[in-house]
Amino acid sequence: MASKPGRQMIVRMIAVMLILTLSLLLISGYRLVDIMIINGEKYQNDASEQQLYDSLITAPRGDIYDRNMQVLARSTTAWTVYITPNGIRKLKDENEKETVRKTIAEKLSSILEMDYEKVYEDTGKNSYYVIVKKKIEKPVADKVREFLADEQYKDLELVKYVGLDETTKRYYPNDSLASVVLGFVGSDDQGLGGIESYYDNELTGIAGRVVAAKNAAGTDMPLTYERVEGAVKGKSLVLTLDAYIQYTAEKYLEAAIEEHKIAERGAAVVMNVKNGAVLAMAIKGDFNPNDPFTLSKADKAAVDKLKTEEEKQKLENELLNRQWRNKAVSDTYEPGSVFKLITASAALEENLVNNKSTFYCNGTATVAGQGYKCHKAGGHGSQSLQEAISNSCNPAFITIGQLLGVSSFSKYFKAFGFGEKTGIDLPGEAMSTYYGEEKMGPVELASSSFGQTFNITPVQLLAATAACVNGGYLVQPHLLEKMLDENNKVTATGPDGYKRQVISETTSSTMRSLMQFVAENGAKNALVAGYNIGAKTGTSQKMAKILATGDNYLYIGSCVTVAPIEDPEIAVLVLLDEPKGDKYYGGMIAAPTNSKIMTDVLPYLGYEASYSEEEYKNLTVSVPEVTDMKLADAEKKIKAANLEYETVGGGDKVIRQLPESGKQVLKGGIVILYTEKSGDKTAKVPNFIGLTATQANQAAARAGINIEFSGNTSSAGIKAYKQSIAANESVEAGTIVTVYFMDDTVVDG
Repeated sequence: MASKPGRQMIVRMIAVMLILTLSLLLISGYRLVDIMIINGEKYQNDASEQQLYDSLITAPRGDIYDRNMQVLARSTTAWTVYITPNGIRKLKDENEKETVRKTIAEKLSSILEMDYEKVYEDTGKNSYYVIVKKKIEKPVADKVREFLADEQYKDLELVKYVGLDETTKRYYPNDSLASVVLGFVGSDDQGLGGIESYYDNELTGIAGRVVAAKNAAGTDMPLTYERVEGAVKGKSLVLTLDAYIQYTAEKYLEAAIEEHKIAERGAAVVMNVKNGAVLAMAIKGDFNPNDPFTLSKADKAAVDKLKTEEEKQKLENELLNRQWRNKAVSDTYEPGSVFKLITASAALEENLVNNKSTFYCNGTATVAGQGYKCHKAGGHGSQSLQEAISNSCNPAFITIGQLLGVSSFSKYFKAFGFGEKTGIDLPGEAMSTYYGEEKMGPVELASSSFGQTFNITPVQLLAATAACVNGGYLVQPHLLEKMLDENNKVTATGPDGYKRQVISETTSSTMRSLMQFVAENGAKNALVAGYNIGAKTGTSQKMAKILATGDNYLYIGSCVTVAPIEDPEIAVLVLLDEPKGDKYYGGMIAAPTNSKIMTDVLPYLGYEASYSEEEYKNLTVSVPEVTDMKLADAEKKIKAANLEYETVGGGDKVIRQLPESGKQVLKGGIVILYTEKSGDKTAKVPNFIGLTATQANQAAARAGINIEFSGNTSSAGIKAYKQSIAANESVEAGTIVTVYFMDDTVVDG
């Protein structure tokens, strides 16, 4: 018979049981503390990830407007297509699972124009949320919805695995208008250039969130639980740009680039000289910000010619960066003779020269053994200050530079803003390169005095030119007029005022007179009929590139104009880089473009043309309205308007006229009066190229058409160089042909 456990044994057993129980309690307690306190947040987040669907609501990016509140950039509604692969993975029937995957891949790849294999691979990932494609527009989103609602897929319950999230997409309604200034955004709506980049923080809104419960398949169950935090739209920007002036600048700049075969693009900037507000900044060639990664046809062709993919990719990247680059802000150049405005202003302010000063030019100048030639063989002889600047005489300005000396020249160089960035609100502004006072000797001073051996940006030069004519104040170039919150309340404004006064009002007044003299006697192709303007042209050689390539035909032609010269408000700078045509002087290729821009912009801004009595005799007249009038009465009315007429048809009532009423034609022009619905009367366009204004008018009258003059027609020696309708083309009688004139004898020094 077995003996009973003794007392000692029982005590030991109880002790072991107590130890085991206590150990279990300690372990359980530790796990509870770990789960609830130490790692509580982690486990809570893990549970939430399995039970909750957390989706961001994209914040609309702020809009961008021109100064008249015309939309330049806006965020529109778009959709992101997503799938929930984990829901598919939980299907128990393998055949059903494969059918769902293939159906989704087949239909979405077709609708979204994507690779089938890529979409199919996404359906098998271990994830609750996989983005298939971002930023699709409504027509495509509707096709996705139609697919999900299709009755033939009803049994597959595809809405459990495919969904659409609302988001935004950046849209530029004017295509390439001001594209380099505006910039563009990337796939994540981050600004990647221009205003979009510079003001990215302000334009970017605050994203919202939607947190909703989801079932075991990963499908959203918003009715079970949902919490929404609304997105806050980014701030909107009202720019100083004027869409019409921007369009005008781009139109004429692009025409000049094509006409003169410009190899390295061009720039045209229009700025208010009193406050630095940039009204237009045109850069060509540019791009469409709705499709910023697409090259122009010419650039694409250049890429396609290369053999290896590595070469193609390298050139494509270079060309993309070039089309995005702002030539007016990020590129520097030697300004050439336009800079003579600055040298003259400094010398006038220091009382070293005045309107009575004279300068002798025999065709050459020598400084410290270095020789310089004047563009005019034999020189200009004795000339006044206004003649020296109008003649763009380098030897005269070398003399003026030596009078200033290194110290004073350097002082004004910096005072006019060339020693610092302008601070314009655009990314990538370049810094000028120049000889500092400590490194500048007589030779460097000589070449600098007429605008060479240093590099500045176009926007620096325009700001300095403004100071020459606005009373002497260096303004802050800027593009922001005001910033608006989501309730259109103004939260910030652009710069108001000026940086410093550089020259006196007296000197500035003299500079206005000098620039008007230059426009009327030197830069005549920049003249604008009916307006008093100031101008200066310039031509510089690209010496660094010439030395590197051996190509001596590398020039930059430029022109700056200001108007109205009595009280300037607007300045225009046009720059054309590397013309490959038969002309390269700024006075021949840039000045006519300045004239066209000013001709359109000044009346638009409310400035009325003012003509002398002699000029008034040669003005155009408005064609009167004679349609539906009796022929005899119409003929009298046309004659009373100092116009000629020709009748087509045998009726006694005018049923149509050409030109239409309100059109401007030269006095003595012809109006065609149609009295029957017969065939149009045609005329052959004459060849106006090489004719003077008088000769062109006579040729138009003989042909039975009307002409409109553009450019400088103030003297008999100025001839036509282009016409809007080609010679020998048949047109309806009475058609208006624009004929462009310029002086092809000007040089810029």
